[in-house]
Amino acid sequence: MAFDLHLHSSRWLDHVRRTVDATPGIVPVIKGNGYGLGRDLLAGEARALDLDTVAVGTYDEVPEALARFDGDVMVLTPWRPFTSDVVHDPRVIHTVGRVDDVARLAADHPGTRIVLEGETSMARHGLDRHELAPAVAALGDLTLEGFAIHLPMAGGNLTEAEEWAAVLETSQLDTLTLYVSHLTPAELVTLRERRPHLSVRPRIGTALWLGDLGALDVRATVLDRHPVVRGERIGYRQRPMPRDGHVLVIAGGTSHGVGLEAPRAVASPVERGKSLAKGGLAAAGLALSPFTIAGKQRWFAEPPHMQASMVFLPADVTPPEVGETVPVAVRFTIASFDRILRV
Repeated sequence: MAFDLHLHSSRWLDHVRRTVDATPGIVPVIKGNGYGLGRDLLAGEARALDLDTVAVGTYDEVPEALARFDGDVMVLTPWRPFTSDVVHDPRVIHTVGRVDDVARLAADHPGTRIVLEGETSMARHGLDRHELAPAVAALGDLTLEGFAIHLPMAGGNLTEAEEWAAVLETSQLDTLTLYVSHLTPAELVTLRERRPHLSVRPRIGTALWLGDLGALDVRATVLDRHPVVRGERIGYRQRPMPRDGHVLVIAGGTSHGVGLEAPRAVASPVERGKSLAKGGLAAAGLALSPFTIAGKQRWFAEPPHMQASMVFLPADVTPPEVGETVPVAVRFTIASFDRILRV
């Protein structure tokens, strides 16, 4: 198989370095599949940039980060007493978002480095602002490294960030370090101007590693091609072909993230119309593939297989040769590649 990411190293690194230089206090986020690039590669780049802290998603990702990065490793998933794979290491900074958990961690592991997290409008994890005083009382010998807020991705987060910054400055928390997620560069500048006493540290993943998609070129190899006529049945599900053409078998299937999609937020009338249209096509057994041939995305001949996909190409389009590659549009946060080729 050959479902490959061609990484244009100099262009990609230029973007990463520009972002780091323009973002004081940045904490690179290295989690999940490493934004398609792999956590090992990202940790190595963070080390090469001589940064002091990276953030990972879960405790399962901590040992690898400790091995490949020399600085501190912050865990974004809050600590829980029932978590079995917690890594207690002097370089690990734990996130805590419940008063009971603060007390339990203080009792069981005094000296642990932590950040307290506030419950933003995300309503996901964190302390209500009224719980900050009880959290301070429960800290014991824990080492407080800062306060963190994880904001929505809908935009316009400056007001909420300012509200939490004011809460931090007036609280009894013995820290002036504020870790933030999902503020724009302009919002960061404004927050720092309005709250000069705080050390604002943005945690950034997508905009850092995937901020220049032109440096990332995904290519899939054509593994086979077959002429078909209208009505001919093909594939696992023996679907009839809609007209004459070719069926291409192309590297890349569900194990690579092809054909997988998370639910999307539908807010505007246009988005609702698109969702309705896609739903109607899906009901008719039609789905657009991510593979582009002759300048157009082509239809799946049937749902993607585990490691390859079958794509229909009309007769008026010259099919690529077996062994040629075609471009692929992927969602990098769920993509898995056979190879990452640095070019």
